[in-house]
Amino acid sequence: MGFIERHQLYSSHQIEAAAEIIRRAECENVRSVRVVFADQHGLLRGKTIVASELASVFRSGLTVVSTLLSKDTSGTTVFPAFSADGGLGIAEMAGAGDILMVPDPSTFRVLDWAGNTGWLLCDLYFANGQPVPLCSRGLMRRAVQRAADQGYDVLTGAELEFHLFRALPHDARSDGSIPSTPDIQGLNTGYQLLSEDRFDAMEPIVTIFGEHLQRLDIPIRTFEVEYGPNQLEVTLNPEIGVRAADTVMLLRSALKQIARRHGYHATFMCRPKIPRVFSSGWHLHQSLLHTSANGGENAFVPSGQQAVLSEVGRQYLAGQLRHACAASAFAVPTINGYKRFQSYSMAPDRVLWAKDNRAAMLRVTGSAADHSTHVENRVGEPTANPYLYMASQLTAGLNGIDQRLELGPAADQPYETEAPRLPATLAEALQSLAEDAEFTQAFGKQFVEYYLGIKRHELARFNASVTDWEHNEYIDLF
Repeated sequence: MGFIERHQLYSSHQIEAAAEIIRRAECENVRSVRVVFADQHGLLRGKTIVASELASVFRSGLTVVSTLLSKDTSGTTVFPAFSADGGLGIAEMAGAGDILMVPDPSTFRVLDWAGNTGWLLCDLYFANGQPVPLCSRGLMRRAVQRAADQGYDVLTGAELEFHLFRALPHDARSDGSIPSTPDIQGLNTGYQLLSEDRFDAMEPIVTIFGEHLQRLDIPIRTFEVEYGPNQLEVTLNPEIGVRAADTVMLLRSALKQIARRHGYHATFMCRPKIPRVFSSGWHLHQSLLHTSANGGENAFVPSGQQAVLSEVGRQYLAGQLRHACAASAFAVPTINGYKRFQSYSMAPDRVLWAKDNRAAMLRVTGSAADHSTHVENRVGEPTANPYLYMASQLTAGLNGIDQRLELGPAADQPYETEAPRLPATLAEALQSLAEDAEFTQAFGKQFVEYYLGIKRHELARFNASVTDWEHNEYIDLF
């Protein structure tokens, strides 16, 4: 009996799906499979197996070193891995031991650009069969289950902006080393929002993107030319539960890999240091649906003609406002992402809501007539770990429902309305997270303390470095 069966980690549907994947891999001549998980930063890590090992992985999972969960964005191990608890208060992580990736058969895809390589997304477990509490996918699954326990399915759609450049060949330095940042060249000069002509100039690579993504069953709605130079936006149809975050993980990875194989460089960094660049955002569209047993209808649709949101929707919105500053640590997880928050830039700078106003942090949009009423959260950056971004907003909203919070009035002029400011730096966001005991309790105290440790280490490295601005400002002045 294998690890997965012994600990009853698969449903009957997953068992059938795993058997079908093995048959499919053989029929489609899949030779290798990437078995991966989403780390704390929303980056995919894992191992590649030969396809003949699929059956073994579906029985027993695949081990990876637990220190992958202890690293900041530089790959530096932040916590003392060889202490009795891995430096995290978790005995199972002592001594940089192994954890197991358990693939979710429903996530299987074939990456046609990589020679028909299979792809499987995993959850993380300890050898005793317990879920790893630091697994971000598992954390979102728990948030989705909390909504289900209250009679709701979670429907989420995503709009992600990104920059696309032509990649230039790397030239080795005189010492033989390769530059750590890519050599890139712009594709256009901007600023022509939704320009058909600019889209036509980028159409050859965008068409390639679209063809591959459709074969991955990613629910693409649009590709759009954004306002800034070299900037595109991709929008997705909404999906239920954890699958919405799974799709974003696959989307970002696919776009970067396909771009690289065709001589381009795609980046989801919020604000690259390039002249006249515009920041990229990630707009998150959210609603709750009554579960199918309760009719499956949109719970945010108001009953009265004059109302903007239902009572549940108003409470959900009030919860997101209450915890907005704490949740920013997950929606905007990089130092760079806070460069985006500027007045009159269609990025929010304060904690408020409005009806169909893109300057607000929370924009209520959609139509009651066609049952599409929903909330668009405009605070996120496209580097965010999708499981943590979505789970943090869901947690905040459910807290609002649980406490029946009252929603204040809408802001007709978001950039002029007096309201609490969103964190202006990552340090402020982390402090807000540390001080929000109510949110921390709901999100998971152990995970929050772990996340604060990793991100504060990242901040300390930044504060210890000498920036171009400092050098240019002071080298000749003093």
